Amino acid sequence: MTTRKASWRKSTHSGAVENNCVEVADLNSHIGIRDSMAPDSGHLNLTRQSFAALVVRLGAATGRSSR
Repeated sequence: MTTRKASWRKSTHSGAVENNCVEVADLNSHIGIRDSMAPDSGHLNLTRQSFAALVVRLGAATGRSSR
C-alpha cells in the first residue's frame, strides 16, 4: 500500500492550539506517523510492536492512559 492511498487519521490527542497535529495510518505491516501540516515531508514507519510501545511510553510520560 502506498502512503498516498493510505487512510491517514488525525490523533484525538493532537493539540487544538497552534494546530499541532499528528496523523497515523495503517500501512499493513507497519504504522505510519506524520505531521498533518506537512504531509508531503515524509513519515515515520514503525512496526506495530514499536508503535504500541510508543503509545504506552507517551501515555506514561504525560500521565494519560493509552486508551
